[in-house]
Amino acid sequence: MATSREELLNKPADFDDAIDDDDESNLWEDLLNEAKQSSSKLQEHKNLIILGDLSCGKTTLIAKLQGNEEPEKGSGLEFAHLTISDEYREDSTKLGLWMLDGDATHTGLLKYALTADNFMDSLILVTVSMAQPWSILKSITNWLSIITDHIDRIGIPNEVMQQCKQKIIKHYQDYVEPDSLSSSRLTAPSSGEDSDPSVLPLGENVLINNLGVPVIVVLTKSDAISTLEKEMDYKEERFDFIQQHVRKLCLTYGAALFYVSVREEKNCDLLHKYIAHRVYGLEFSSPPSVVERDALFIPSGWDSDKKIAILAENLVTIKPDEEFEAVIKRPPALRRPANRDGEVAAEDQQDFLNRCQGLLAKGAPATPVSTRVESTKSAAKPRTGSSPSASPGSPKKSGDSKGSSQQGETVLANFFNSLLTKKSGSPAKASPDSKAARAELDRMTRNSKPST
Repeated sequence: MATSREELLNKPADFDDAIDDDDESNLWEDLLNEAKQSSSKLQEHKNLIILGDLSCGKTTLIAKLQGNEEPEKGSGLEFAHLTISDEYREDSTKLGLWMLDGDATHTGLLKYALTADNFMDSLILVTVSMAQPWSILKSITNWLSIITDHIDRIGIPNEVMQQCKQKIIKHYQDYVEPDSLSSSRLTAPSSGEDSDPSVLPLGENVLINNLGVPVIVVLTKSDAISTLEKEMDYKEERFDFIQQHVRKLCLTYGAALFYVSVREEKNCDLLHKYIAHRVYGLEFSSPPSVVERDALFIPSGWDSDKKIAILAENLVTIKPDEEFEAVIKRPPALRRPANRDGEVAAEDQQDFLNRCQGLLAKGAPATPVSTRVESTKSAAKPRTGSSPSASPGSPKKSGDSKGSSQQGETVLANFFNSLLTKKSGSPAKASPDSKAARAELDRMTRNSKPST
């Protein structure tokens, strides 16, 4: 209750000192609260590195997360921002996005995206397309190997690396699956200095490859599952086989797994929230989802070898331990993909002229090819204008001369008959001179019949 003016005047003198002490204590409390709120604001120097092959859909996915309807494709190393909002603290910030081109020649640009300074504030996102299931496992393994080699090269101090690895282990162990009765206690990863004795140890194959940085594996174009069933006769058993191998690989890195479809808008918003949770420690209360085959979600810390073994029970015609490439094979028509940047190198002009000069010096024919072809064609045609009688010095026999003469008369007769006939095939009206010519041609035709 507020103190009235009369009460303050009637109070003893020592009461003024008490009021001053209360005001001073409230002032310090307000300052501490403001400092606490300012320290809890979202930081702006966090980074997300996106990796993936060519045409895997990572550009479309990032555009969807940004709310951009017209994605723009680039090359090399692209930089953008992703808006992250905290509804409880009414705060927002920009998360830096580094997207690397799928061409292997651009992997050297990772030195600008992931450095020793921003290593503790980074998240790795590996994308792979479900439209090409035969390359899923190979692509994920390849990009994780590339980022592992890059981390080894940037020279992170051993103490910092051990601290980052302990954060990943602590986050994995502290995971609690949310349910309808209790909310998730998924918060920001702790430093790992104080270990909880009640936390269970990691499994046999969990975090074998601890990179010290969170990893998310995203299978884009999950709507291609129905297309694979119709066009390539994929069965449910094959999709379980793919999921089994991918989950085993994610388990060794402690990575979360998402099946995402931008076209059907599946798991896009969920991925956005999970990124904000792993980078900024925001609250995340969505449970895992393994029922919908095209909207799979497995957070880091939930999966285990026993849960993956459930998929092996559904494999009847396929052995669970078979090689991935032996079961999920590339179609024959796609064995040799075309090179996107294929070029044809032209021969230098001086080299070409020197080569031609060398051929001419060796005695090679200098006649153009077109001239030789025309001469060959003219030699193959029958000589219709030759004389019917052989020359006196001709070595041909009289019978051969007579046969060639009759053949020439037949060709002439056919030629003039074609001139006297209309294009439609009906005979033209002949004049008296043309009748005489036709009679002469008929006589030549009868005489030109070959004799036995």
